Amino acid sequence: MQIAGPGLQIARQAGFNERNPVEAPGRCAIHKNILIVDDEASLRRTLRIALESMSHHVVEARDGRNALDALGREPLDLAFVDLRLGQEQGLDLIPELLRLAPSLSIVVITAYATIATAVEAMRRGAFDYLPKPYTPDQLRSVLERSARLRRLQSDVADLEEQVRSAVPEADLRTEEPLMEQTLSVAYRAAPTDAAVLLRGESGTGKGVLARAIHAHSPRAGGRFLTIHCPSLSAELLESELFGHVRGAFTGAIRDTLGKVAAAEGGTLFLDEVGELPPNLQGKLLRLLQEKRYERVGDTQTRTADVRILAASNRDLEAETAAGKFREDLLYRLNVIEVTMPPLRQRRRDILPLAEHLLRFFAKQSGKTFKRFSEEARAAFLRYPWPGNVRELRNAVERAVILASGELVGLADLPAQISSPPPAGIQVGAAITLDQLEAEHIRRILTTTATMDEAAGVLGIDASTLYRKRKRYGL
Repeated sequence: MQIAGPGLQIARQAGFNERNPVEAPGRCAIHKNILIVDDEASLRRTLRIALESMSHHVVEARDGRNALDALGREPLDLAFVDLRLGQEQGLDLIPELLRLAPSLSIVVITAYATIATAVEAMRRGAFDYLPKPYTPDQLRSVLERSARLRRLQSDVADLEEQVRSAVPEADLRTEEPLMEQTLSVAYRAAPTDAAVLLRGESGTGKGVLARAIHAHSPRAGGRFLTIHCPSLSAELLESELFGHVRGAFTGAIRDTLGKVAAAEGGTLFLDEVGELPPNLQGKLLRLLQEKRYERVGDTQTRTADVRILAASNRDLEAETAAGKFREDLLYRLNVIEVTMPPLRQRRRDILPLAEHLLRFFAKQSGKTFKRFSEEARAAFLRYPWPGNVRELRNAVERAVILASGELVGLADLPAQISSPPPAGIQVGAAITLDQLEAEHIRRILTTTATMDEAAGVLGIDASTLYRKRKRYGL
């Protein structure tokens, strides 16, 4: 290959060897197919020569139409897009390219470099920014950063596949009219951007349904992120939600994106939103109404393009009446309300769910089971399932570990499922205080409609009940 003109200097400084071009050091081999979009032929040629010297395949386009045609003809990994394309604007081309190829990495190149244009390019989906004139080192650095990003995306995809193989696929199929109605409302809300509030007891599958809503929405190609509100302090929860700048609080040694920014273009799921501290409720309300927020310790107002789904097992109307939860926030979260029925109200779904879980855990452990024994099936139907689908999952996983024959039998199930609690479990029985408390909480959960009602009967607050249920596996 003969190289002359302005491209030769860049190619040589980038490590091009005219006798053996494939030995260019420092090239990022992960990028094979690169698109250059520039209305000036000489500048396209200069960049093409430099990239080809690093063993990349290069496609040129003089304008947006040619760029889109090129992208439609072959898969491309990276695009260099000039901001000035004659009468066109490169910024307007960015979303069009990403619509055709969502995984495409886009680098904006321009002689009119300003912070404002760089920020706008990133907002529209560009990965990086290259000012003109650029040096070979700058070009090489952009390629290396883009290669690292693609490796990271590949690693994330591998991890997601590992997670899918370690966690049973959600099964929302149902034979119960009540659950069918729940799914109908959820799926009708999915294509919209409306906020959805998922209600129901812990363990009923609110998080699973939230993922299903995301998967059936136009945002399915974006990220689905979760924040579990009760698990963090107020300060850390605000940072987790909105992010923070360096020095905002003790331990904030670097700027950090919050999940609102990380879920840009996707969905953010707020689990147990009723536990949100009062000082954050107003900030969440503003995010819902105005799509605006600030990071902790920062004065810059940012915009967000994210859908909010929320879930709660608490009586939020009662919390509002008690002054613990903002009424206006409840209205904004509760545009669409979906209530997940407890498993005890889905009797016809219990055995299909159990068999689905049996197949998954048997495959995961390398075992082969034909089915549950008739005695085990009867126990599943008899048990009230205070822990709902989560408790069913744990019970089946335990049974698969312990079972050794072709059938999973009654003896392989947890004691509270395999045999009803004897009438002798009462004050004075030969059991520990923990066993007595666990059994009492289990029975109260079975006879009450909500966690708040159960907490009231037990004489404790909902947070204490949450901790005790977690401690006893209820």
